Amino acid sequence: MQREGQVRIPSGCAISGIINKSGRRISGEAIINSISVMHDRSNGLGGGFAAYGIYPEYKDFYAMHIFYDSVSAKRECEEFLEEHFDIINLSKIPVRKVKEITDEPLIWRYFVTPLPTKLADSQLDEREFTAKCVFSVNTRISGAYIFSSGKNMGCFKAVGFPEDVGRFYKLEEYEGWCFTAHGRYPTNTPGWWGGAHPFGLLDYSVVHNGEISSYDANRRAIEMYGYKCTLQTDTEVITYIFDYLHRKVGLTLNEIASVIAAPFWQTIGRMSEEDRKTHEYLRVMFADQLITGPFSILVGFDNGFGERGLMALNDRLKLRSMVIGEKDDTVYMASEEAAIRIIEPNLDKVWAPKGGQPVIVKLAVRD
Repeated sequence: MQREGQVRIPSGCAISGIINKSGRRISGEAIINSISVMHDRSNGLGGGFAAYGIYPEYKDFYAMHIFYDSVSAKRECEEFLEEHFDIINLSKIPVRKVKEITDEPLIWRYFVTPLPTKLADSQLDEREFTAKCVFSVNTRISGAYIFSSGKNMGCFKAVGFPEDVGRFYKLEEYEGWCFTAHGRYPTNTPGWWGGAHPFGLLDYSVVHNGEISSYDANRRAIEMYGYKCTLQTDTEVITYIFDYLHRKVGLTLNEIASVIAAPFWQTIGRMSEEDRKTHEYLRVMFADQLITGPFSILVGFDNGFGERGLMALNDRLKLRSMVIGEKDDTVYMASEEAAIRIIEPNLDKVWAPKGGQPVIVKLAVRD
């Protein structure tokens, strides 16, 4: 196996996503098949999936997916969870032995809801309270890492090729209305279980192909708002920027795209007066959230008020590939068209979005 640093592939990493706009749940097998076509884009140092709509029986509770390095870390984390949440159910996350996946930590799942007294004392809303608890565990309890914390969704990731990670987590046994996948080719950070994609916070999840040259500036800026960047990877920062702009500031998805992949000033200068004022405001007010460097991302989202879906976005120069396909009420997004055609050969429409122009697909139904 080739190791980090031995070979550099400028377009390395693979991303893929599927969303059914009507809310019809589909098998996780489709996303495994899609990402496996792009096997050569990754090097076995990280793979993972985000899945939405997979826990309908627990849809009102936060699903905490947690890695533990030791039994003592598990004990300490569970004491924290019991102090702050009502634990509705807990269990090991089901996995199967796969020879390609080794050195796995303890992997557990908890369905929780904040304790009313703790929530009232915090004077925070439910989502902010939960997010702060996630950061408390991840920064204060050694050997415990909450890598997924949304409602009716979950992230599944490991060190390995993504198709092996999918088989490891038995993803074909899950059904959801949206899936994303990532095959990792790390170039600046180590390959380890926590560093695999997706990165998630609450209902937001991000898979990313590329390299962010503005990482240090973005990291310092987002930590001013209470976020803790501990994973040494730029994708973590993208996740927190998206959470901050969407959940806390209340920007629309199109406005967020115009912040993190902002048009050049000369482009803004050619806009209509109304559009120019809007983009000038976004560039000035949220300059620290501008992401520079080559990237393509898929962002699963839920604003907590019924707006749920999937967004695809390239950097403004489109230095990373992205293809979109549609068939009836299902939309496919991937680094390569082959990853779409393998699961839906007869597309109604296929295209490559322009740099900096988001493709936003929202679920047409609500619970």
